[in-house]
Amino acid sequence: MREVGSLRGRLLRRLAALFALLLLIGSLSAYWNAREAADTAYDRTLLASARAISAGMYEDDGSLRADVPYVALDTFAYDSAGRIFYQVTDVQGKLISGYESLPDPPPKTPRTDDYPALARFYDATYQGVDVRVVSLLRPVSEPTINGTAEIRVAETEEARERLARGLLVDSLWRLALLSLAALVLVWFTISAALRPLNQLRNAVAERQLDDLRPLPVVATARELMPLVEALNQFTERLRGLFQRQADFIAEASHELRTPLAALKARVELGLREQDPQRWQQTLREAAQNTDNLTHLANQLLSLARIESGARAIAEGGAEQIDLSQLCRELGMALAPLAHSKGIALALEAEQPVWLRGEPTLLNELLSNLVDNALAHTPKGGNVILRVLAPGVLEVEDDGPGIPADQRDKVFLRFYRRNPQAGGAGLGLAIVGEICKAHQATISLHDAAQGGLLVRVAFV
Repeated sequence: MREVGSLRGRLLRRLAALFALLLLIGSLSAYWNAREAADTAYDRTLLASARAISAGMYEDDGSLRADVPYVALDTFAYDSAGRIFYQVTDVQGKLISGYESLPDPPPKTPRTDDYPALARFYDATYQGVDVRVVSLLRPVSEPTINGTAEIRVAETEEARERLARGLLVDSLWRLALLSLAALVLVWFTISAALRPLNQLRNAVAERQLDDLRPLPVVATARELMPLVEALNQFTERLRGLFQRQADFIAEASHELRTPLAALKARVELGLREQDPQRWQQTLREAAQNTDNLTHLANQLLSLARIESGARAIAEGGAEQIDLSQLCRELGMALAPLAHSKGIALALEAEQPVWLRGEPTLLNELLSNLVDNALAHTPKGGNVILRVLAPGVLEVEDDGPGIPADQRDKVFLRFYRRNPQAGGAGLGLAIVGEICKAHQATISLHDAAQGGLLVRVAFV
């Protein structure tokens, strides 16, 4: 497995990235809130200045005059970051005081509903700088003047921006400190939460190599329970595997010891003989014993290969195989052996039958089934290898068959119904293990002619 770093570090990095994202969102929100607060405060001041100028308007000799009090602009005196412009026009739109050419309100600029006044707020550009403008309409009803005058007061954006930035920086400092404090708390929280995992690691590290007992589940965190249960299940499977290997080694040693001892005794006996004919007989018997030992060793190796084949199937190493073609090739390979025994070997496979499996194991399964059928079929008998869709294999012979009460035992390793008949009792045991590896079911039935019918059904 590739090391991906500390779990604590990964959690902290992801939380830090999350906090950074929240900090960015919070800063944007704080800026817009600060700007909205600054706009509200400064708009109120703009409107107050416009009202103060409006209060100083009077009629003089048939003309409208404006006496702009100092207090109208003094409201901005505490803040030197911005500049103030104002403009007063009479009912005919003639400038009577202030700056010329202050921007007009854009078309369809709505009247503000925040204040009880005929005022409109809008953004514009004046003398190359951005300004915020209030336009206040003042009704005039004098004996010689009747109409609506307009007062405009504009302020540059620097003061608003400075106030918004100040509020933003203050909010960012607070959020950053809160995020740092949260990360520190998360560090201690994660360390405390990972303590049971460290205890579990220490419990596993302190065990002896042969200690395969289940891990204790007492005082284990709920999130670690699936891990502990999975480890216990794996340990149980491993213990079963070791036990099967130990049993297999013991049984194989026992089965090999007897023929090896017999072979050695036969050779030693032959060495004492003086008659050349007795030597030849001893050599023939030794050769027969060697053949039996070779066959037993091959079967033991086949059992050993099944474990790796089953693992390959479980890891996705199975292949698409035509069962009919596999049976056809095996039948052609065993036809000379069947002919030498006077047995008719037939194949019934009308169409391809595809399944997923391990080719070597499936060939071993077919070889053992057909070899077992040939071994128990008398001369002049028949062995039929049959492939049925979907994924059913049958091997039928004319032999003596197997009694119903012994059919479950023949799949046990080294089980022999008739010890005098020879053989190691591994043929059907190998077949059963291969069926388990392929998740196939095997069953024994009475054949139509009184022999044995072996049926293997692949899912």
